[in-house]
Amino acid sequence: MHRTYGTPAPDAADGPPGPCYAPSDSERWVPEPDKRPGRTAFQRDRARVLHSAALRRLAGKTQVVAPGSSSPAWDATPRTRLTHSLECAQVGRELGAALGCDPDLVETACLAHDLGHPPFGHNGEAALSDIAAPAGGFEGNAQSLRLLTRLEPKRFSSEPGAQAHVGLNLTRAALDAATKYPWRRGERPGDPDSPKFGVYEEDLPVFHWLRAGAPEGRRCFEAQVMDWSDDVAYSVHDVEDGIRAGHLDPGLLLSPPERRDVFAVAAARYAPGASEGELSAALDRLLAQDWWPHFHDGSALAQARLKDASSQLIGRLCLAAEAATRAAYGAGRLTRYAAELIVPEDARLECAVLKAVADRYVMQRPDLERLRAEQRVVIAELAEALLARAPEGLDPQYAALYAEAEPGAGSEREGAAARLRVVVDQISSLTDVSARSLHRALTTP
Repeated sequence: MHRTYGTPAPDAADGPPGPCYAPSDSERWVPEPDKRPGRTAFQRDRARVLHSAALRRLAGKTQVVAPGSSSPAWDATPRTRLTHSLECAQVGRELGAALGCDPDLVETACLAHDLGHPPFGHNGEAALSDIAAPAGGFEGNAQSLRLLTRLEPKRFSSEPGAQAHVGLNLTRAALDAATKYPWRRGERPGDPDSPKFGVYEEDLPVFHWLRAGAPEGRRCFEAQVMDWSDDVAYSVHDVEDGIRAGHLDPGLLLSPPERRDVFAVAAARYAPGASEGELSAALDRLLAQDWWPHFHDGSALAQARLKDASSQLIGRLCLAAEAATRAAYGAGRLTRYAAELIVPEDARLECAVLKAVADRYVMQRPDLERLRAEQRVVIAELAEALLARAPEGLDPQYAALYAEAEPGAGSEREGAAARLRVVVDQISSLTDVSARSLHRALTTP
């Protein structure tokens, strides 16, 4: 019998974690008692992320179309990092449950996966990476781990000699599930030149703790589900937002020159090694579906058809991964390091084409490039002003951390790197609007 996407597999419904999770998976960096019996450790993790200020701040951070940017009157609310995270969490929770993961654990990872992203999206991330180079660089995923384990005020340690700030103090399994890139900078397996990494040098103690017993460089199954859910959610919704905002006419995808442009972007950024023929076949498979939106005029009918297309795409890509993974591993509960998520090549190529469509028609718009250039100036000047004036201009939390980083126990060079890291932490925590506001306050004569 056909099973709808999201229907729990046998023994995979909501409830306490089953025998597939070991007691060590529920351990916290700093032990603490339960406040109320009846909740699982993973339910507590989910609640902590949901109630965090870091999650709320994502409402003011760019996803693709900046909040408040020009768009048709009927589309004044483009997605933000927060709405993306919520949608990713919904996709991940259902896919994870269907494969036997604890759904609260997967949802926690999905909610947390973008917490470390700075203002202005990936543009802000690139600008901060340059600024933070003397302190070990900047990477949104490494910043997420830093925030979860150090910066988000929730729990503190009173142990002598221990790190005082322990962030949300999530379980080992939750932190591992939220770690998309479980390696240090320059140590990605098979690709040491990759800019992607998941931990800064100063956060290695908690990283080694959460990765205890894990195969080096390998992501746990829940992290793989989170990662595919992230890809599915943003590839589908970025195209939806582009169509709704009038930046993409779906009819263009029938034009040979336009298609070649899309395939070039896909091969360069999202599907290295894929041929134009493979990418063309992937796009044609999507265009051939009855539900594909071939036009959009903003009418209620067109909006409903577009939403249905998004739902169909999400189901299509998730069911493909679910079916292939079940074919490889059977019907049991798949958790932690007992399995790998299998995503068929056809599904990966379809997802890559969707990403390329959004890239070509939304992210490559000339007005956005001008905006990105201005955003990079804001980040650079803000960092320069804070470094010159700090602790003035820093929020009280970061001013205190800056004072702790003053020269003393370590060398001046180490102190300078630590102080730079605090300034980068402060900037990363800002929303798009608050970054501009602080920039004006510190740079206006």
